[in-house]
Amino acid sequence: MKKKLVSTTLCAAMVVTALSGCGLKSPEPAATTAAPAATEAAKEGETTAAAAEAGAAVGPEITLVMAEVNPLDTIVGQTDTAFKEKVEELSGGAIKIDLQASGVLGSENDVLDTMLGGGGTIDLSRISAFALTSYGGAKSSLLSVPYTFVNRNHFWNFATSDLAEEFLMEPQENGAGVRGLFYGEEGFRHFFTVKEVKTLDDLKGMKLRVSNDPIMNGMVEGLGASPTVVAFNELYSALQTGVVDGAEQPIANYKSNAFPEVAPNLILDGHTLGAIQVIITDEAWDKLTPEQQDVLMEAGKYASEFNRKISEEAENKVLEELKADGVNVVEVDDITPWQEACKDIIESSTADNKDLYQKIVDMK
Repeated sequence: MKKKLVSTTLCAAMVVTALSGCGLKSPEPAATTAAPAATEAAKEGETTAAAAEAGAAVGPEITLVMAEVNPLDTIVGQTDTAFKEKVEELSGGAIKIDLQASGVLGSENDVLDTMLGGGGTIDLSRISAFALTSYGGAKSSLLSVPYTFVNRNHFWNFATSDLAEEFLMEPQENGAGVRGLFYGEEGFRHFFTVKEVKTLDDLKGMKLRVSNDPIMNGMVEGLGASPTVVAFNELYSALQTGVVDGAEQPIANYKSNAFPEVAPNLILDGHTLGAIQVIITDEAWDKLTPEQQDVLMEAGKYASEFNRKISEEAENKVLEELKADGVNVVEVDDITPWQEACKDIIESSTADNKDLYQKIVDMK
């Protein structure tokens, strides 16, 4: 099973071009029913849209701090920027997004600890969709199960379904203190290594960096390697000094973080789609007026569409650049042995949510 691969180094300046050049429009408000509450919500949405069109500020001024572990020229960085700009546009400048990229506010786990701890210093964050697994995100964990999504369209069938809303609201309903706003993706994730890897057998015995996630740990063990937890901002030096022999990331992040300098071998196994989501703390959400909350939801729909449009094209571009730069890129002609090696972790990590997981699988 070959996956269509993809990449990015669209610079931040291209975000603005993409926003206008791609012909994207702000998503229309969702259809409403005749119920009084829904009718009132529709009126509020119309008021918000009209105010934004007129350039009027929507609600009182507020600044929301947003964390991003990757640089702004990555797929996720550009998606963040699209979201920020649309929020500021639709709110008439009333809502400002202070976007802090390149991990200056810490790793994803650091950011989540801060947000879930209720410190109030970080309001929003772009995270991996499965980052909440270690924080009780049972549904979110299903998105990181190896070889779940057969291609990008399969993922987007999920991300635009009613089921996605159920997944996004899981942490809020569980009392974690955050909620998801929208989904996106940054391409399939692949292994990159210091030494050349031509087949699955070459991974055996290697120390491969993983985040502190049980499914990722189980996957690496199933492949015969040794999972080693290393903070993302320490990964470059860990590869350079031999603390780990390799790691896994989407192609665009692999390049933007300069990992080819220390691990110039990339094997395209596509074990997991790099699903992402943007979350906001309940504390920050509750500070917003209903109209401002509408703004964030509309901007989220827009950013999700933007992400879908740029991701595949951008990733393909980066892959070609990597090859031109001399990175040893190995394609996997038969993914079956990889899937078989991960059979145990697939079964164990979906055992408690078999029906829900099957719904995702059936969306292909």
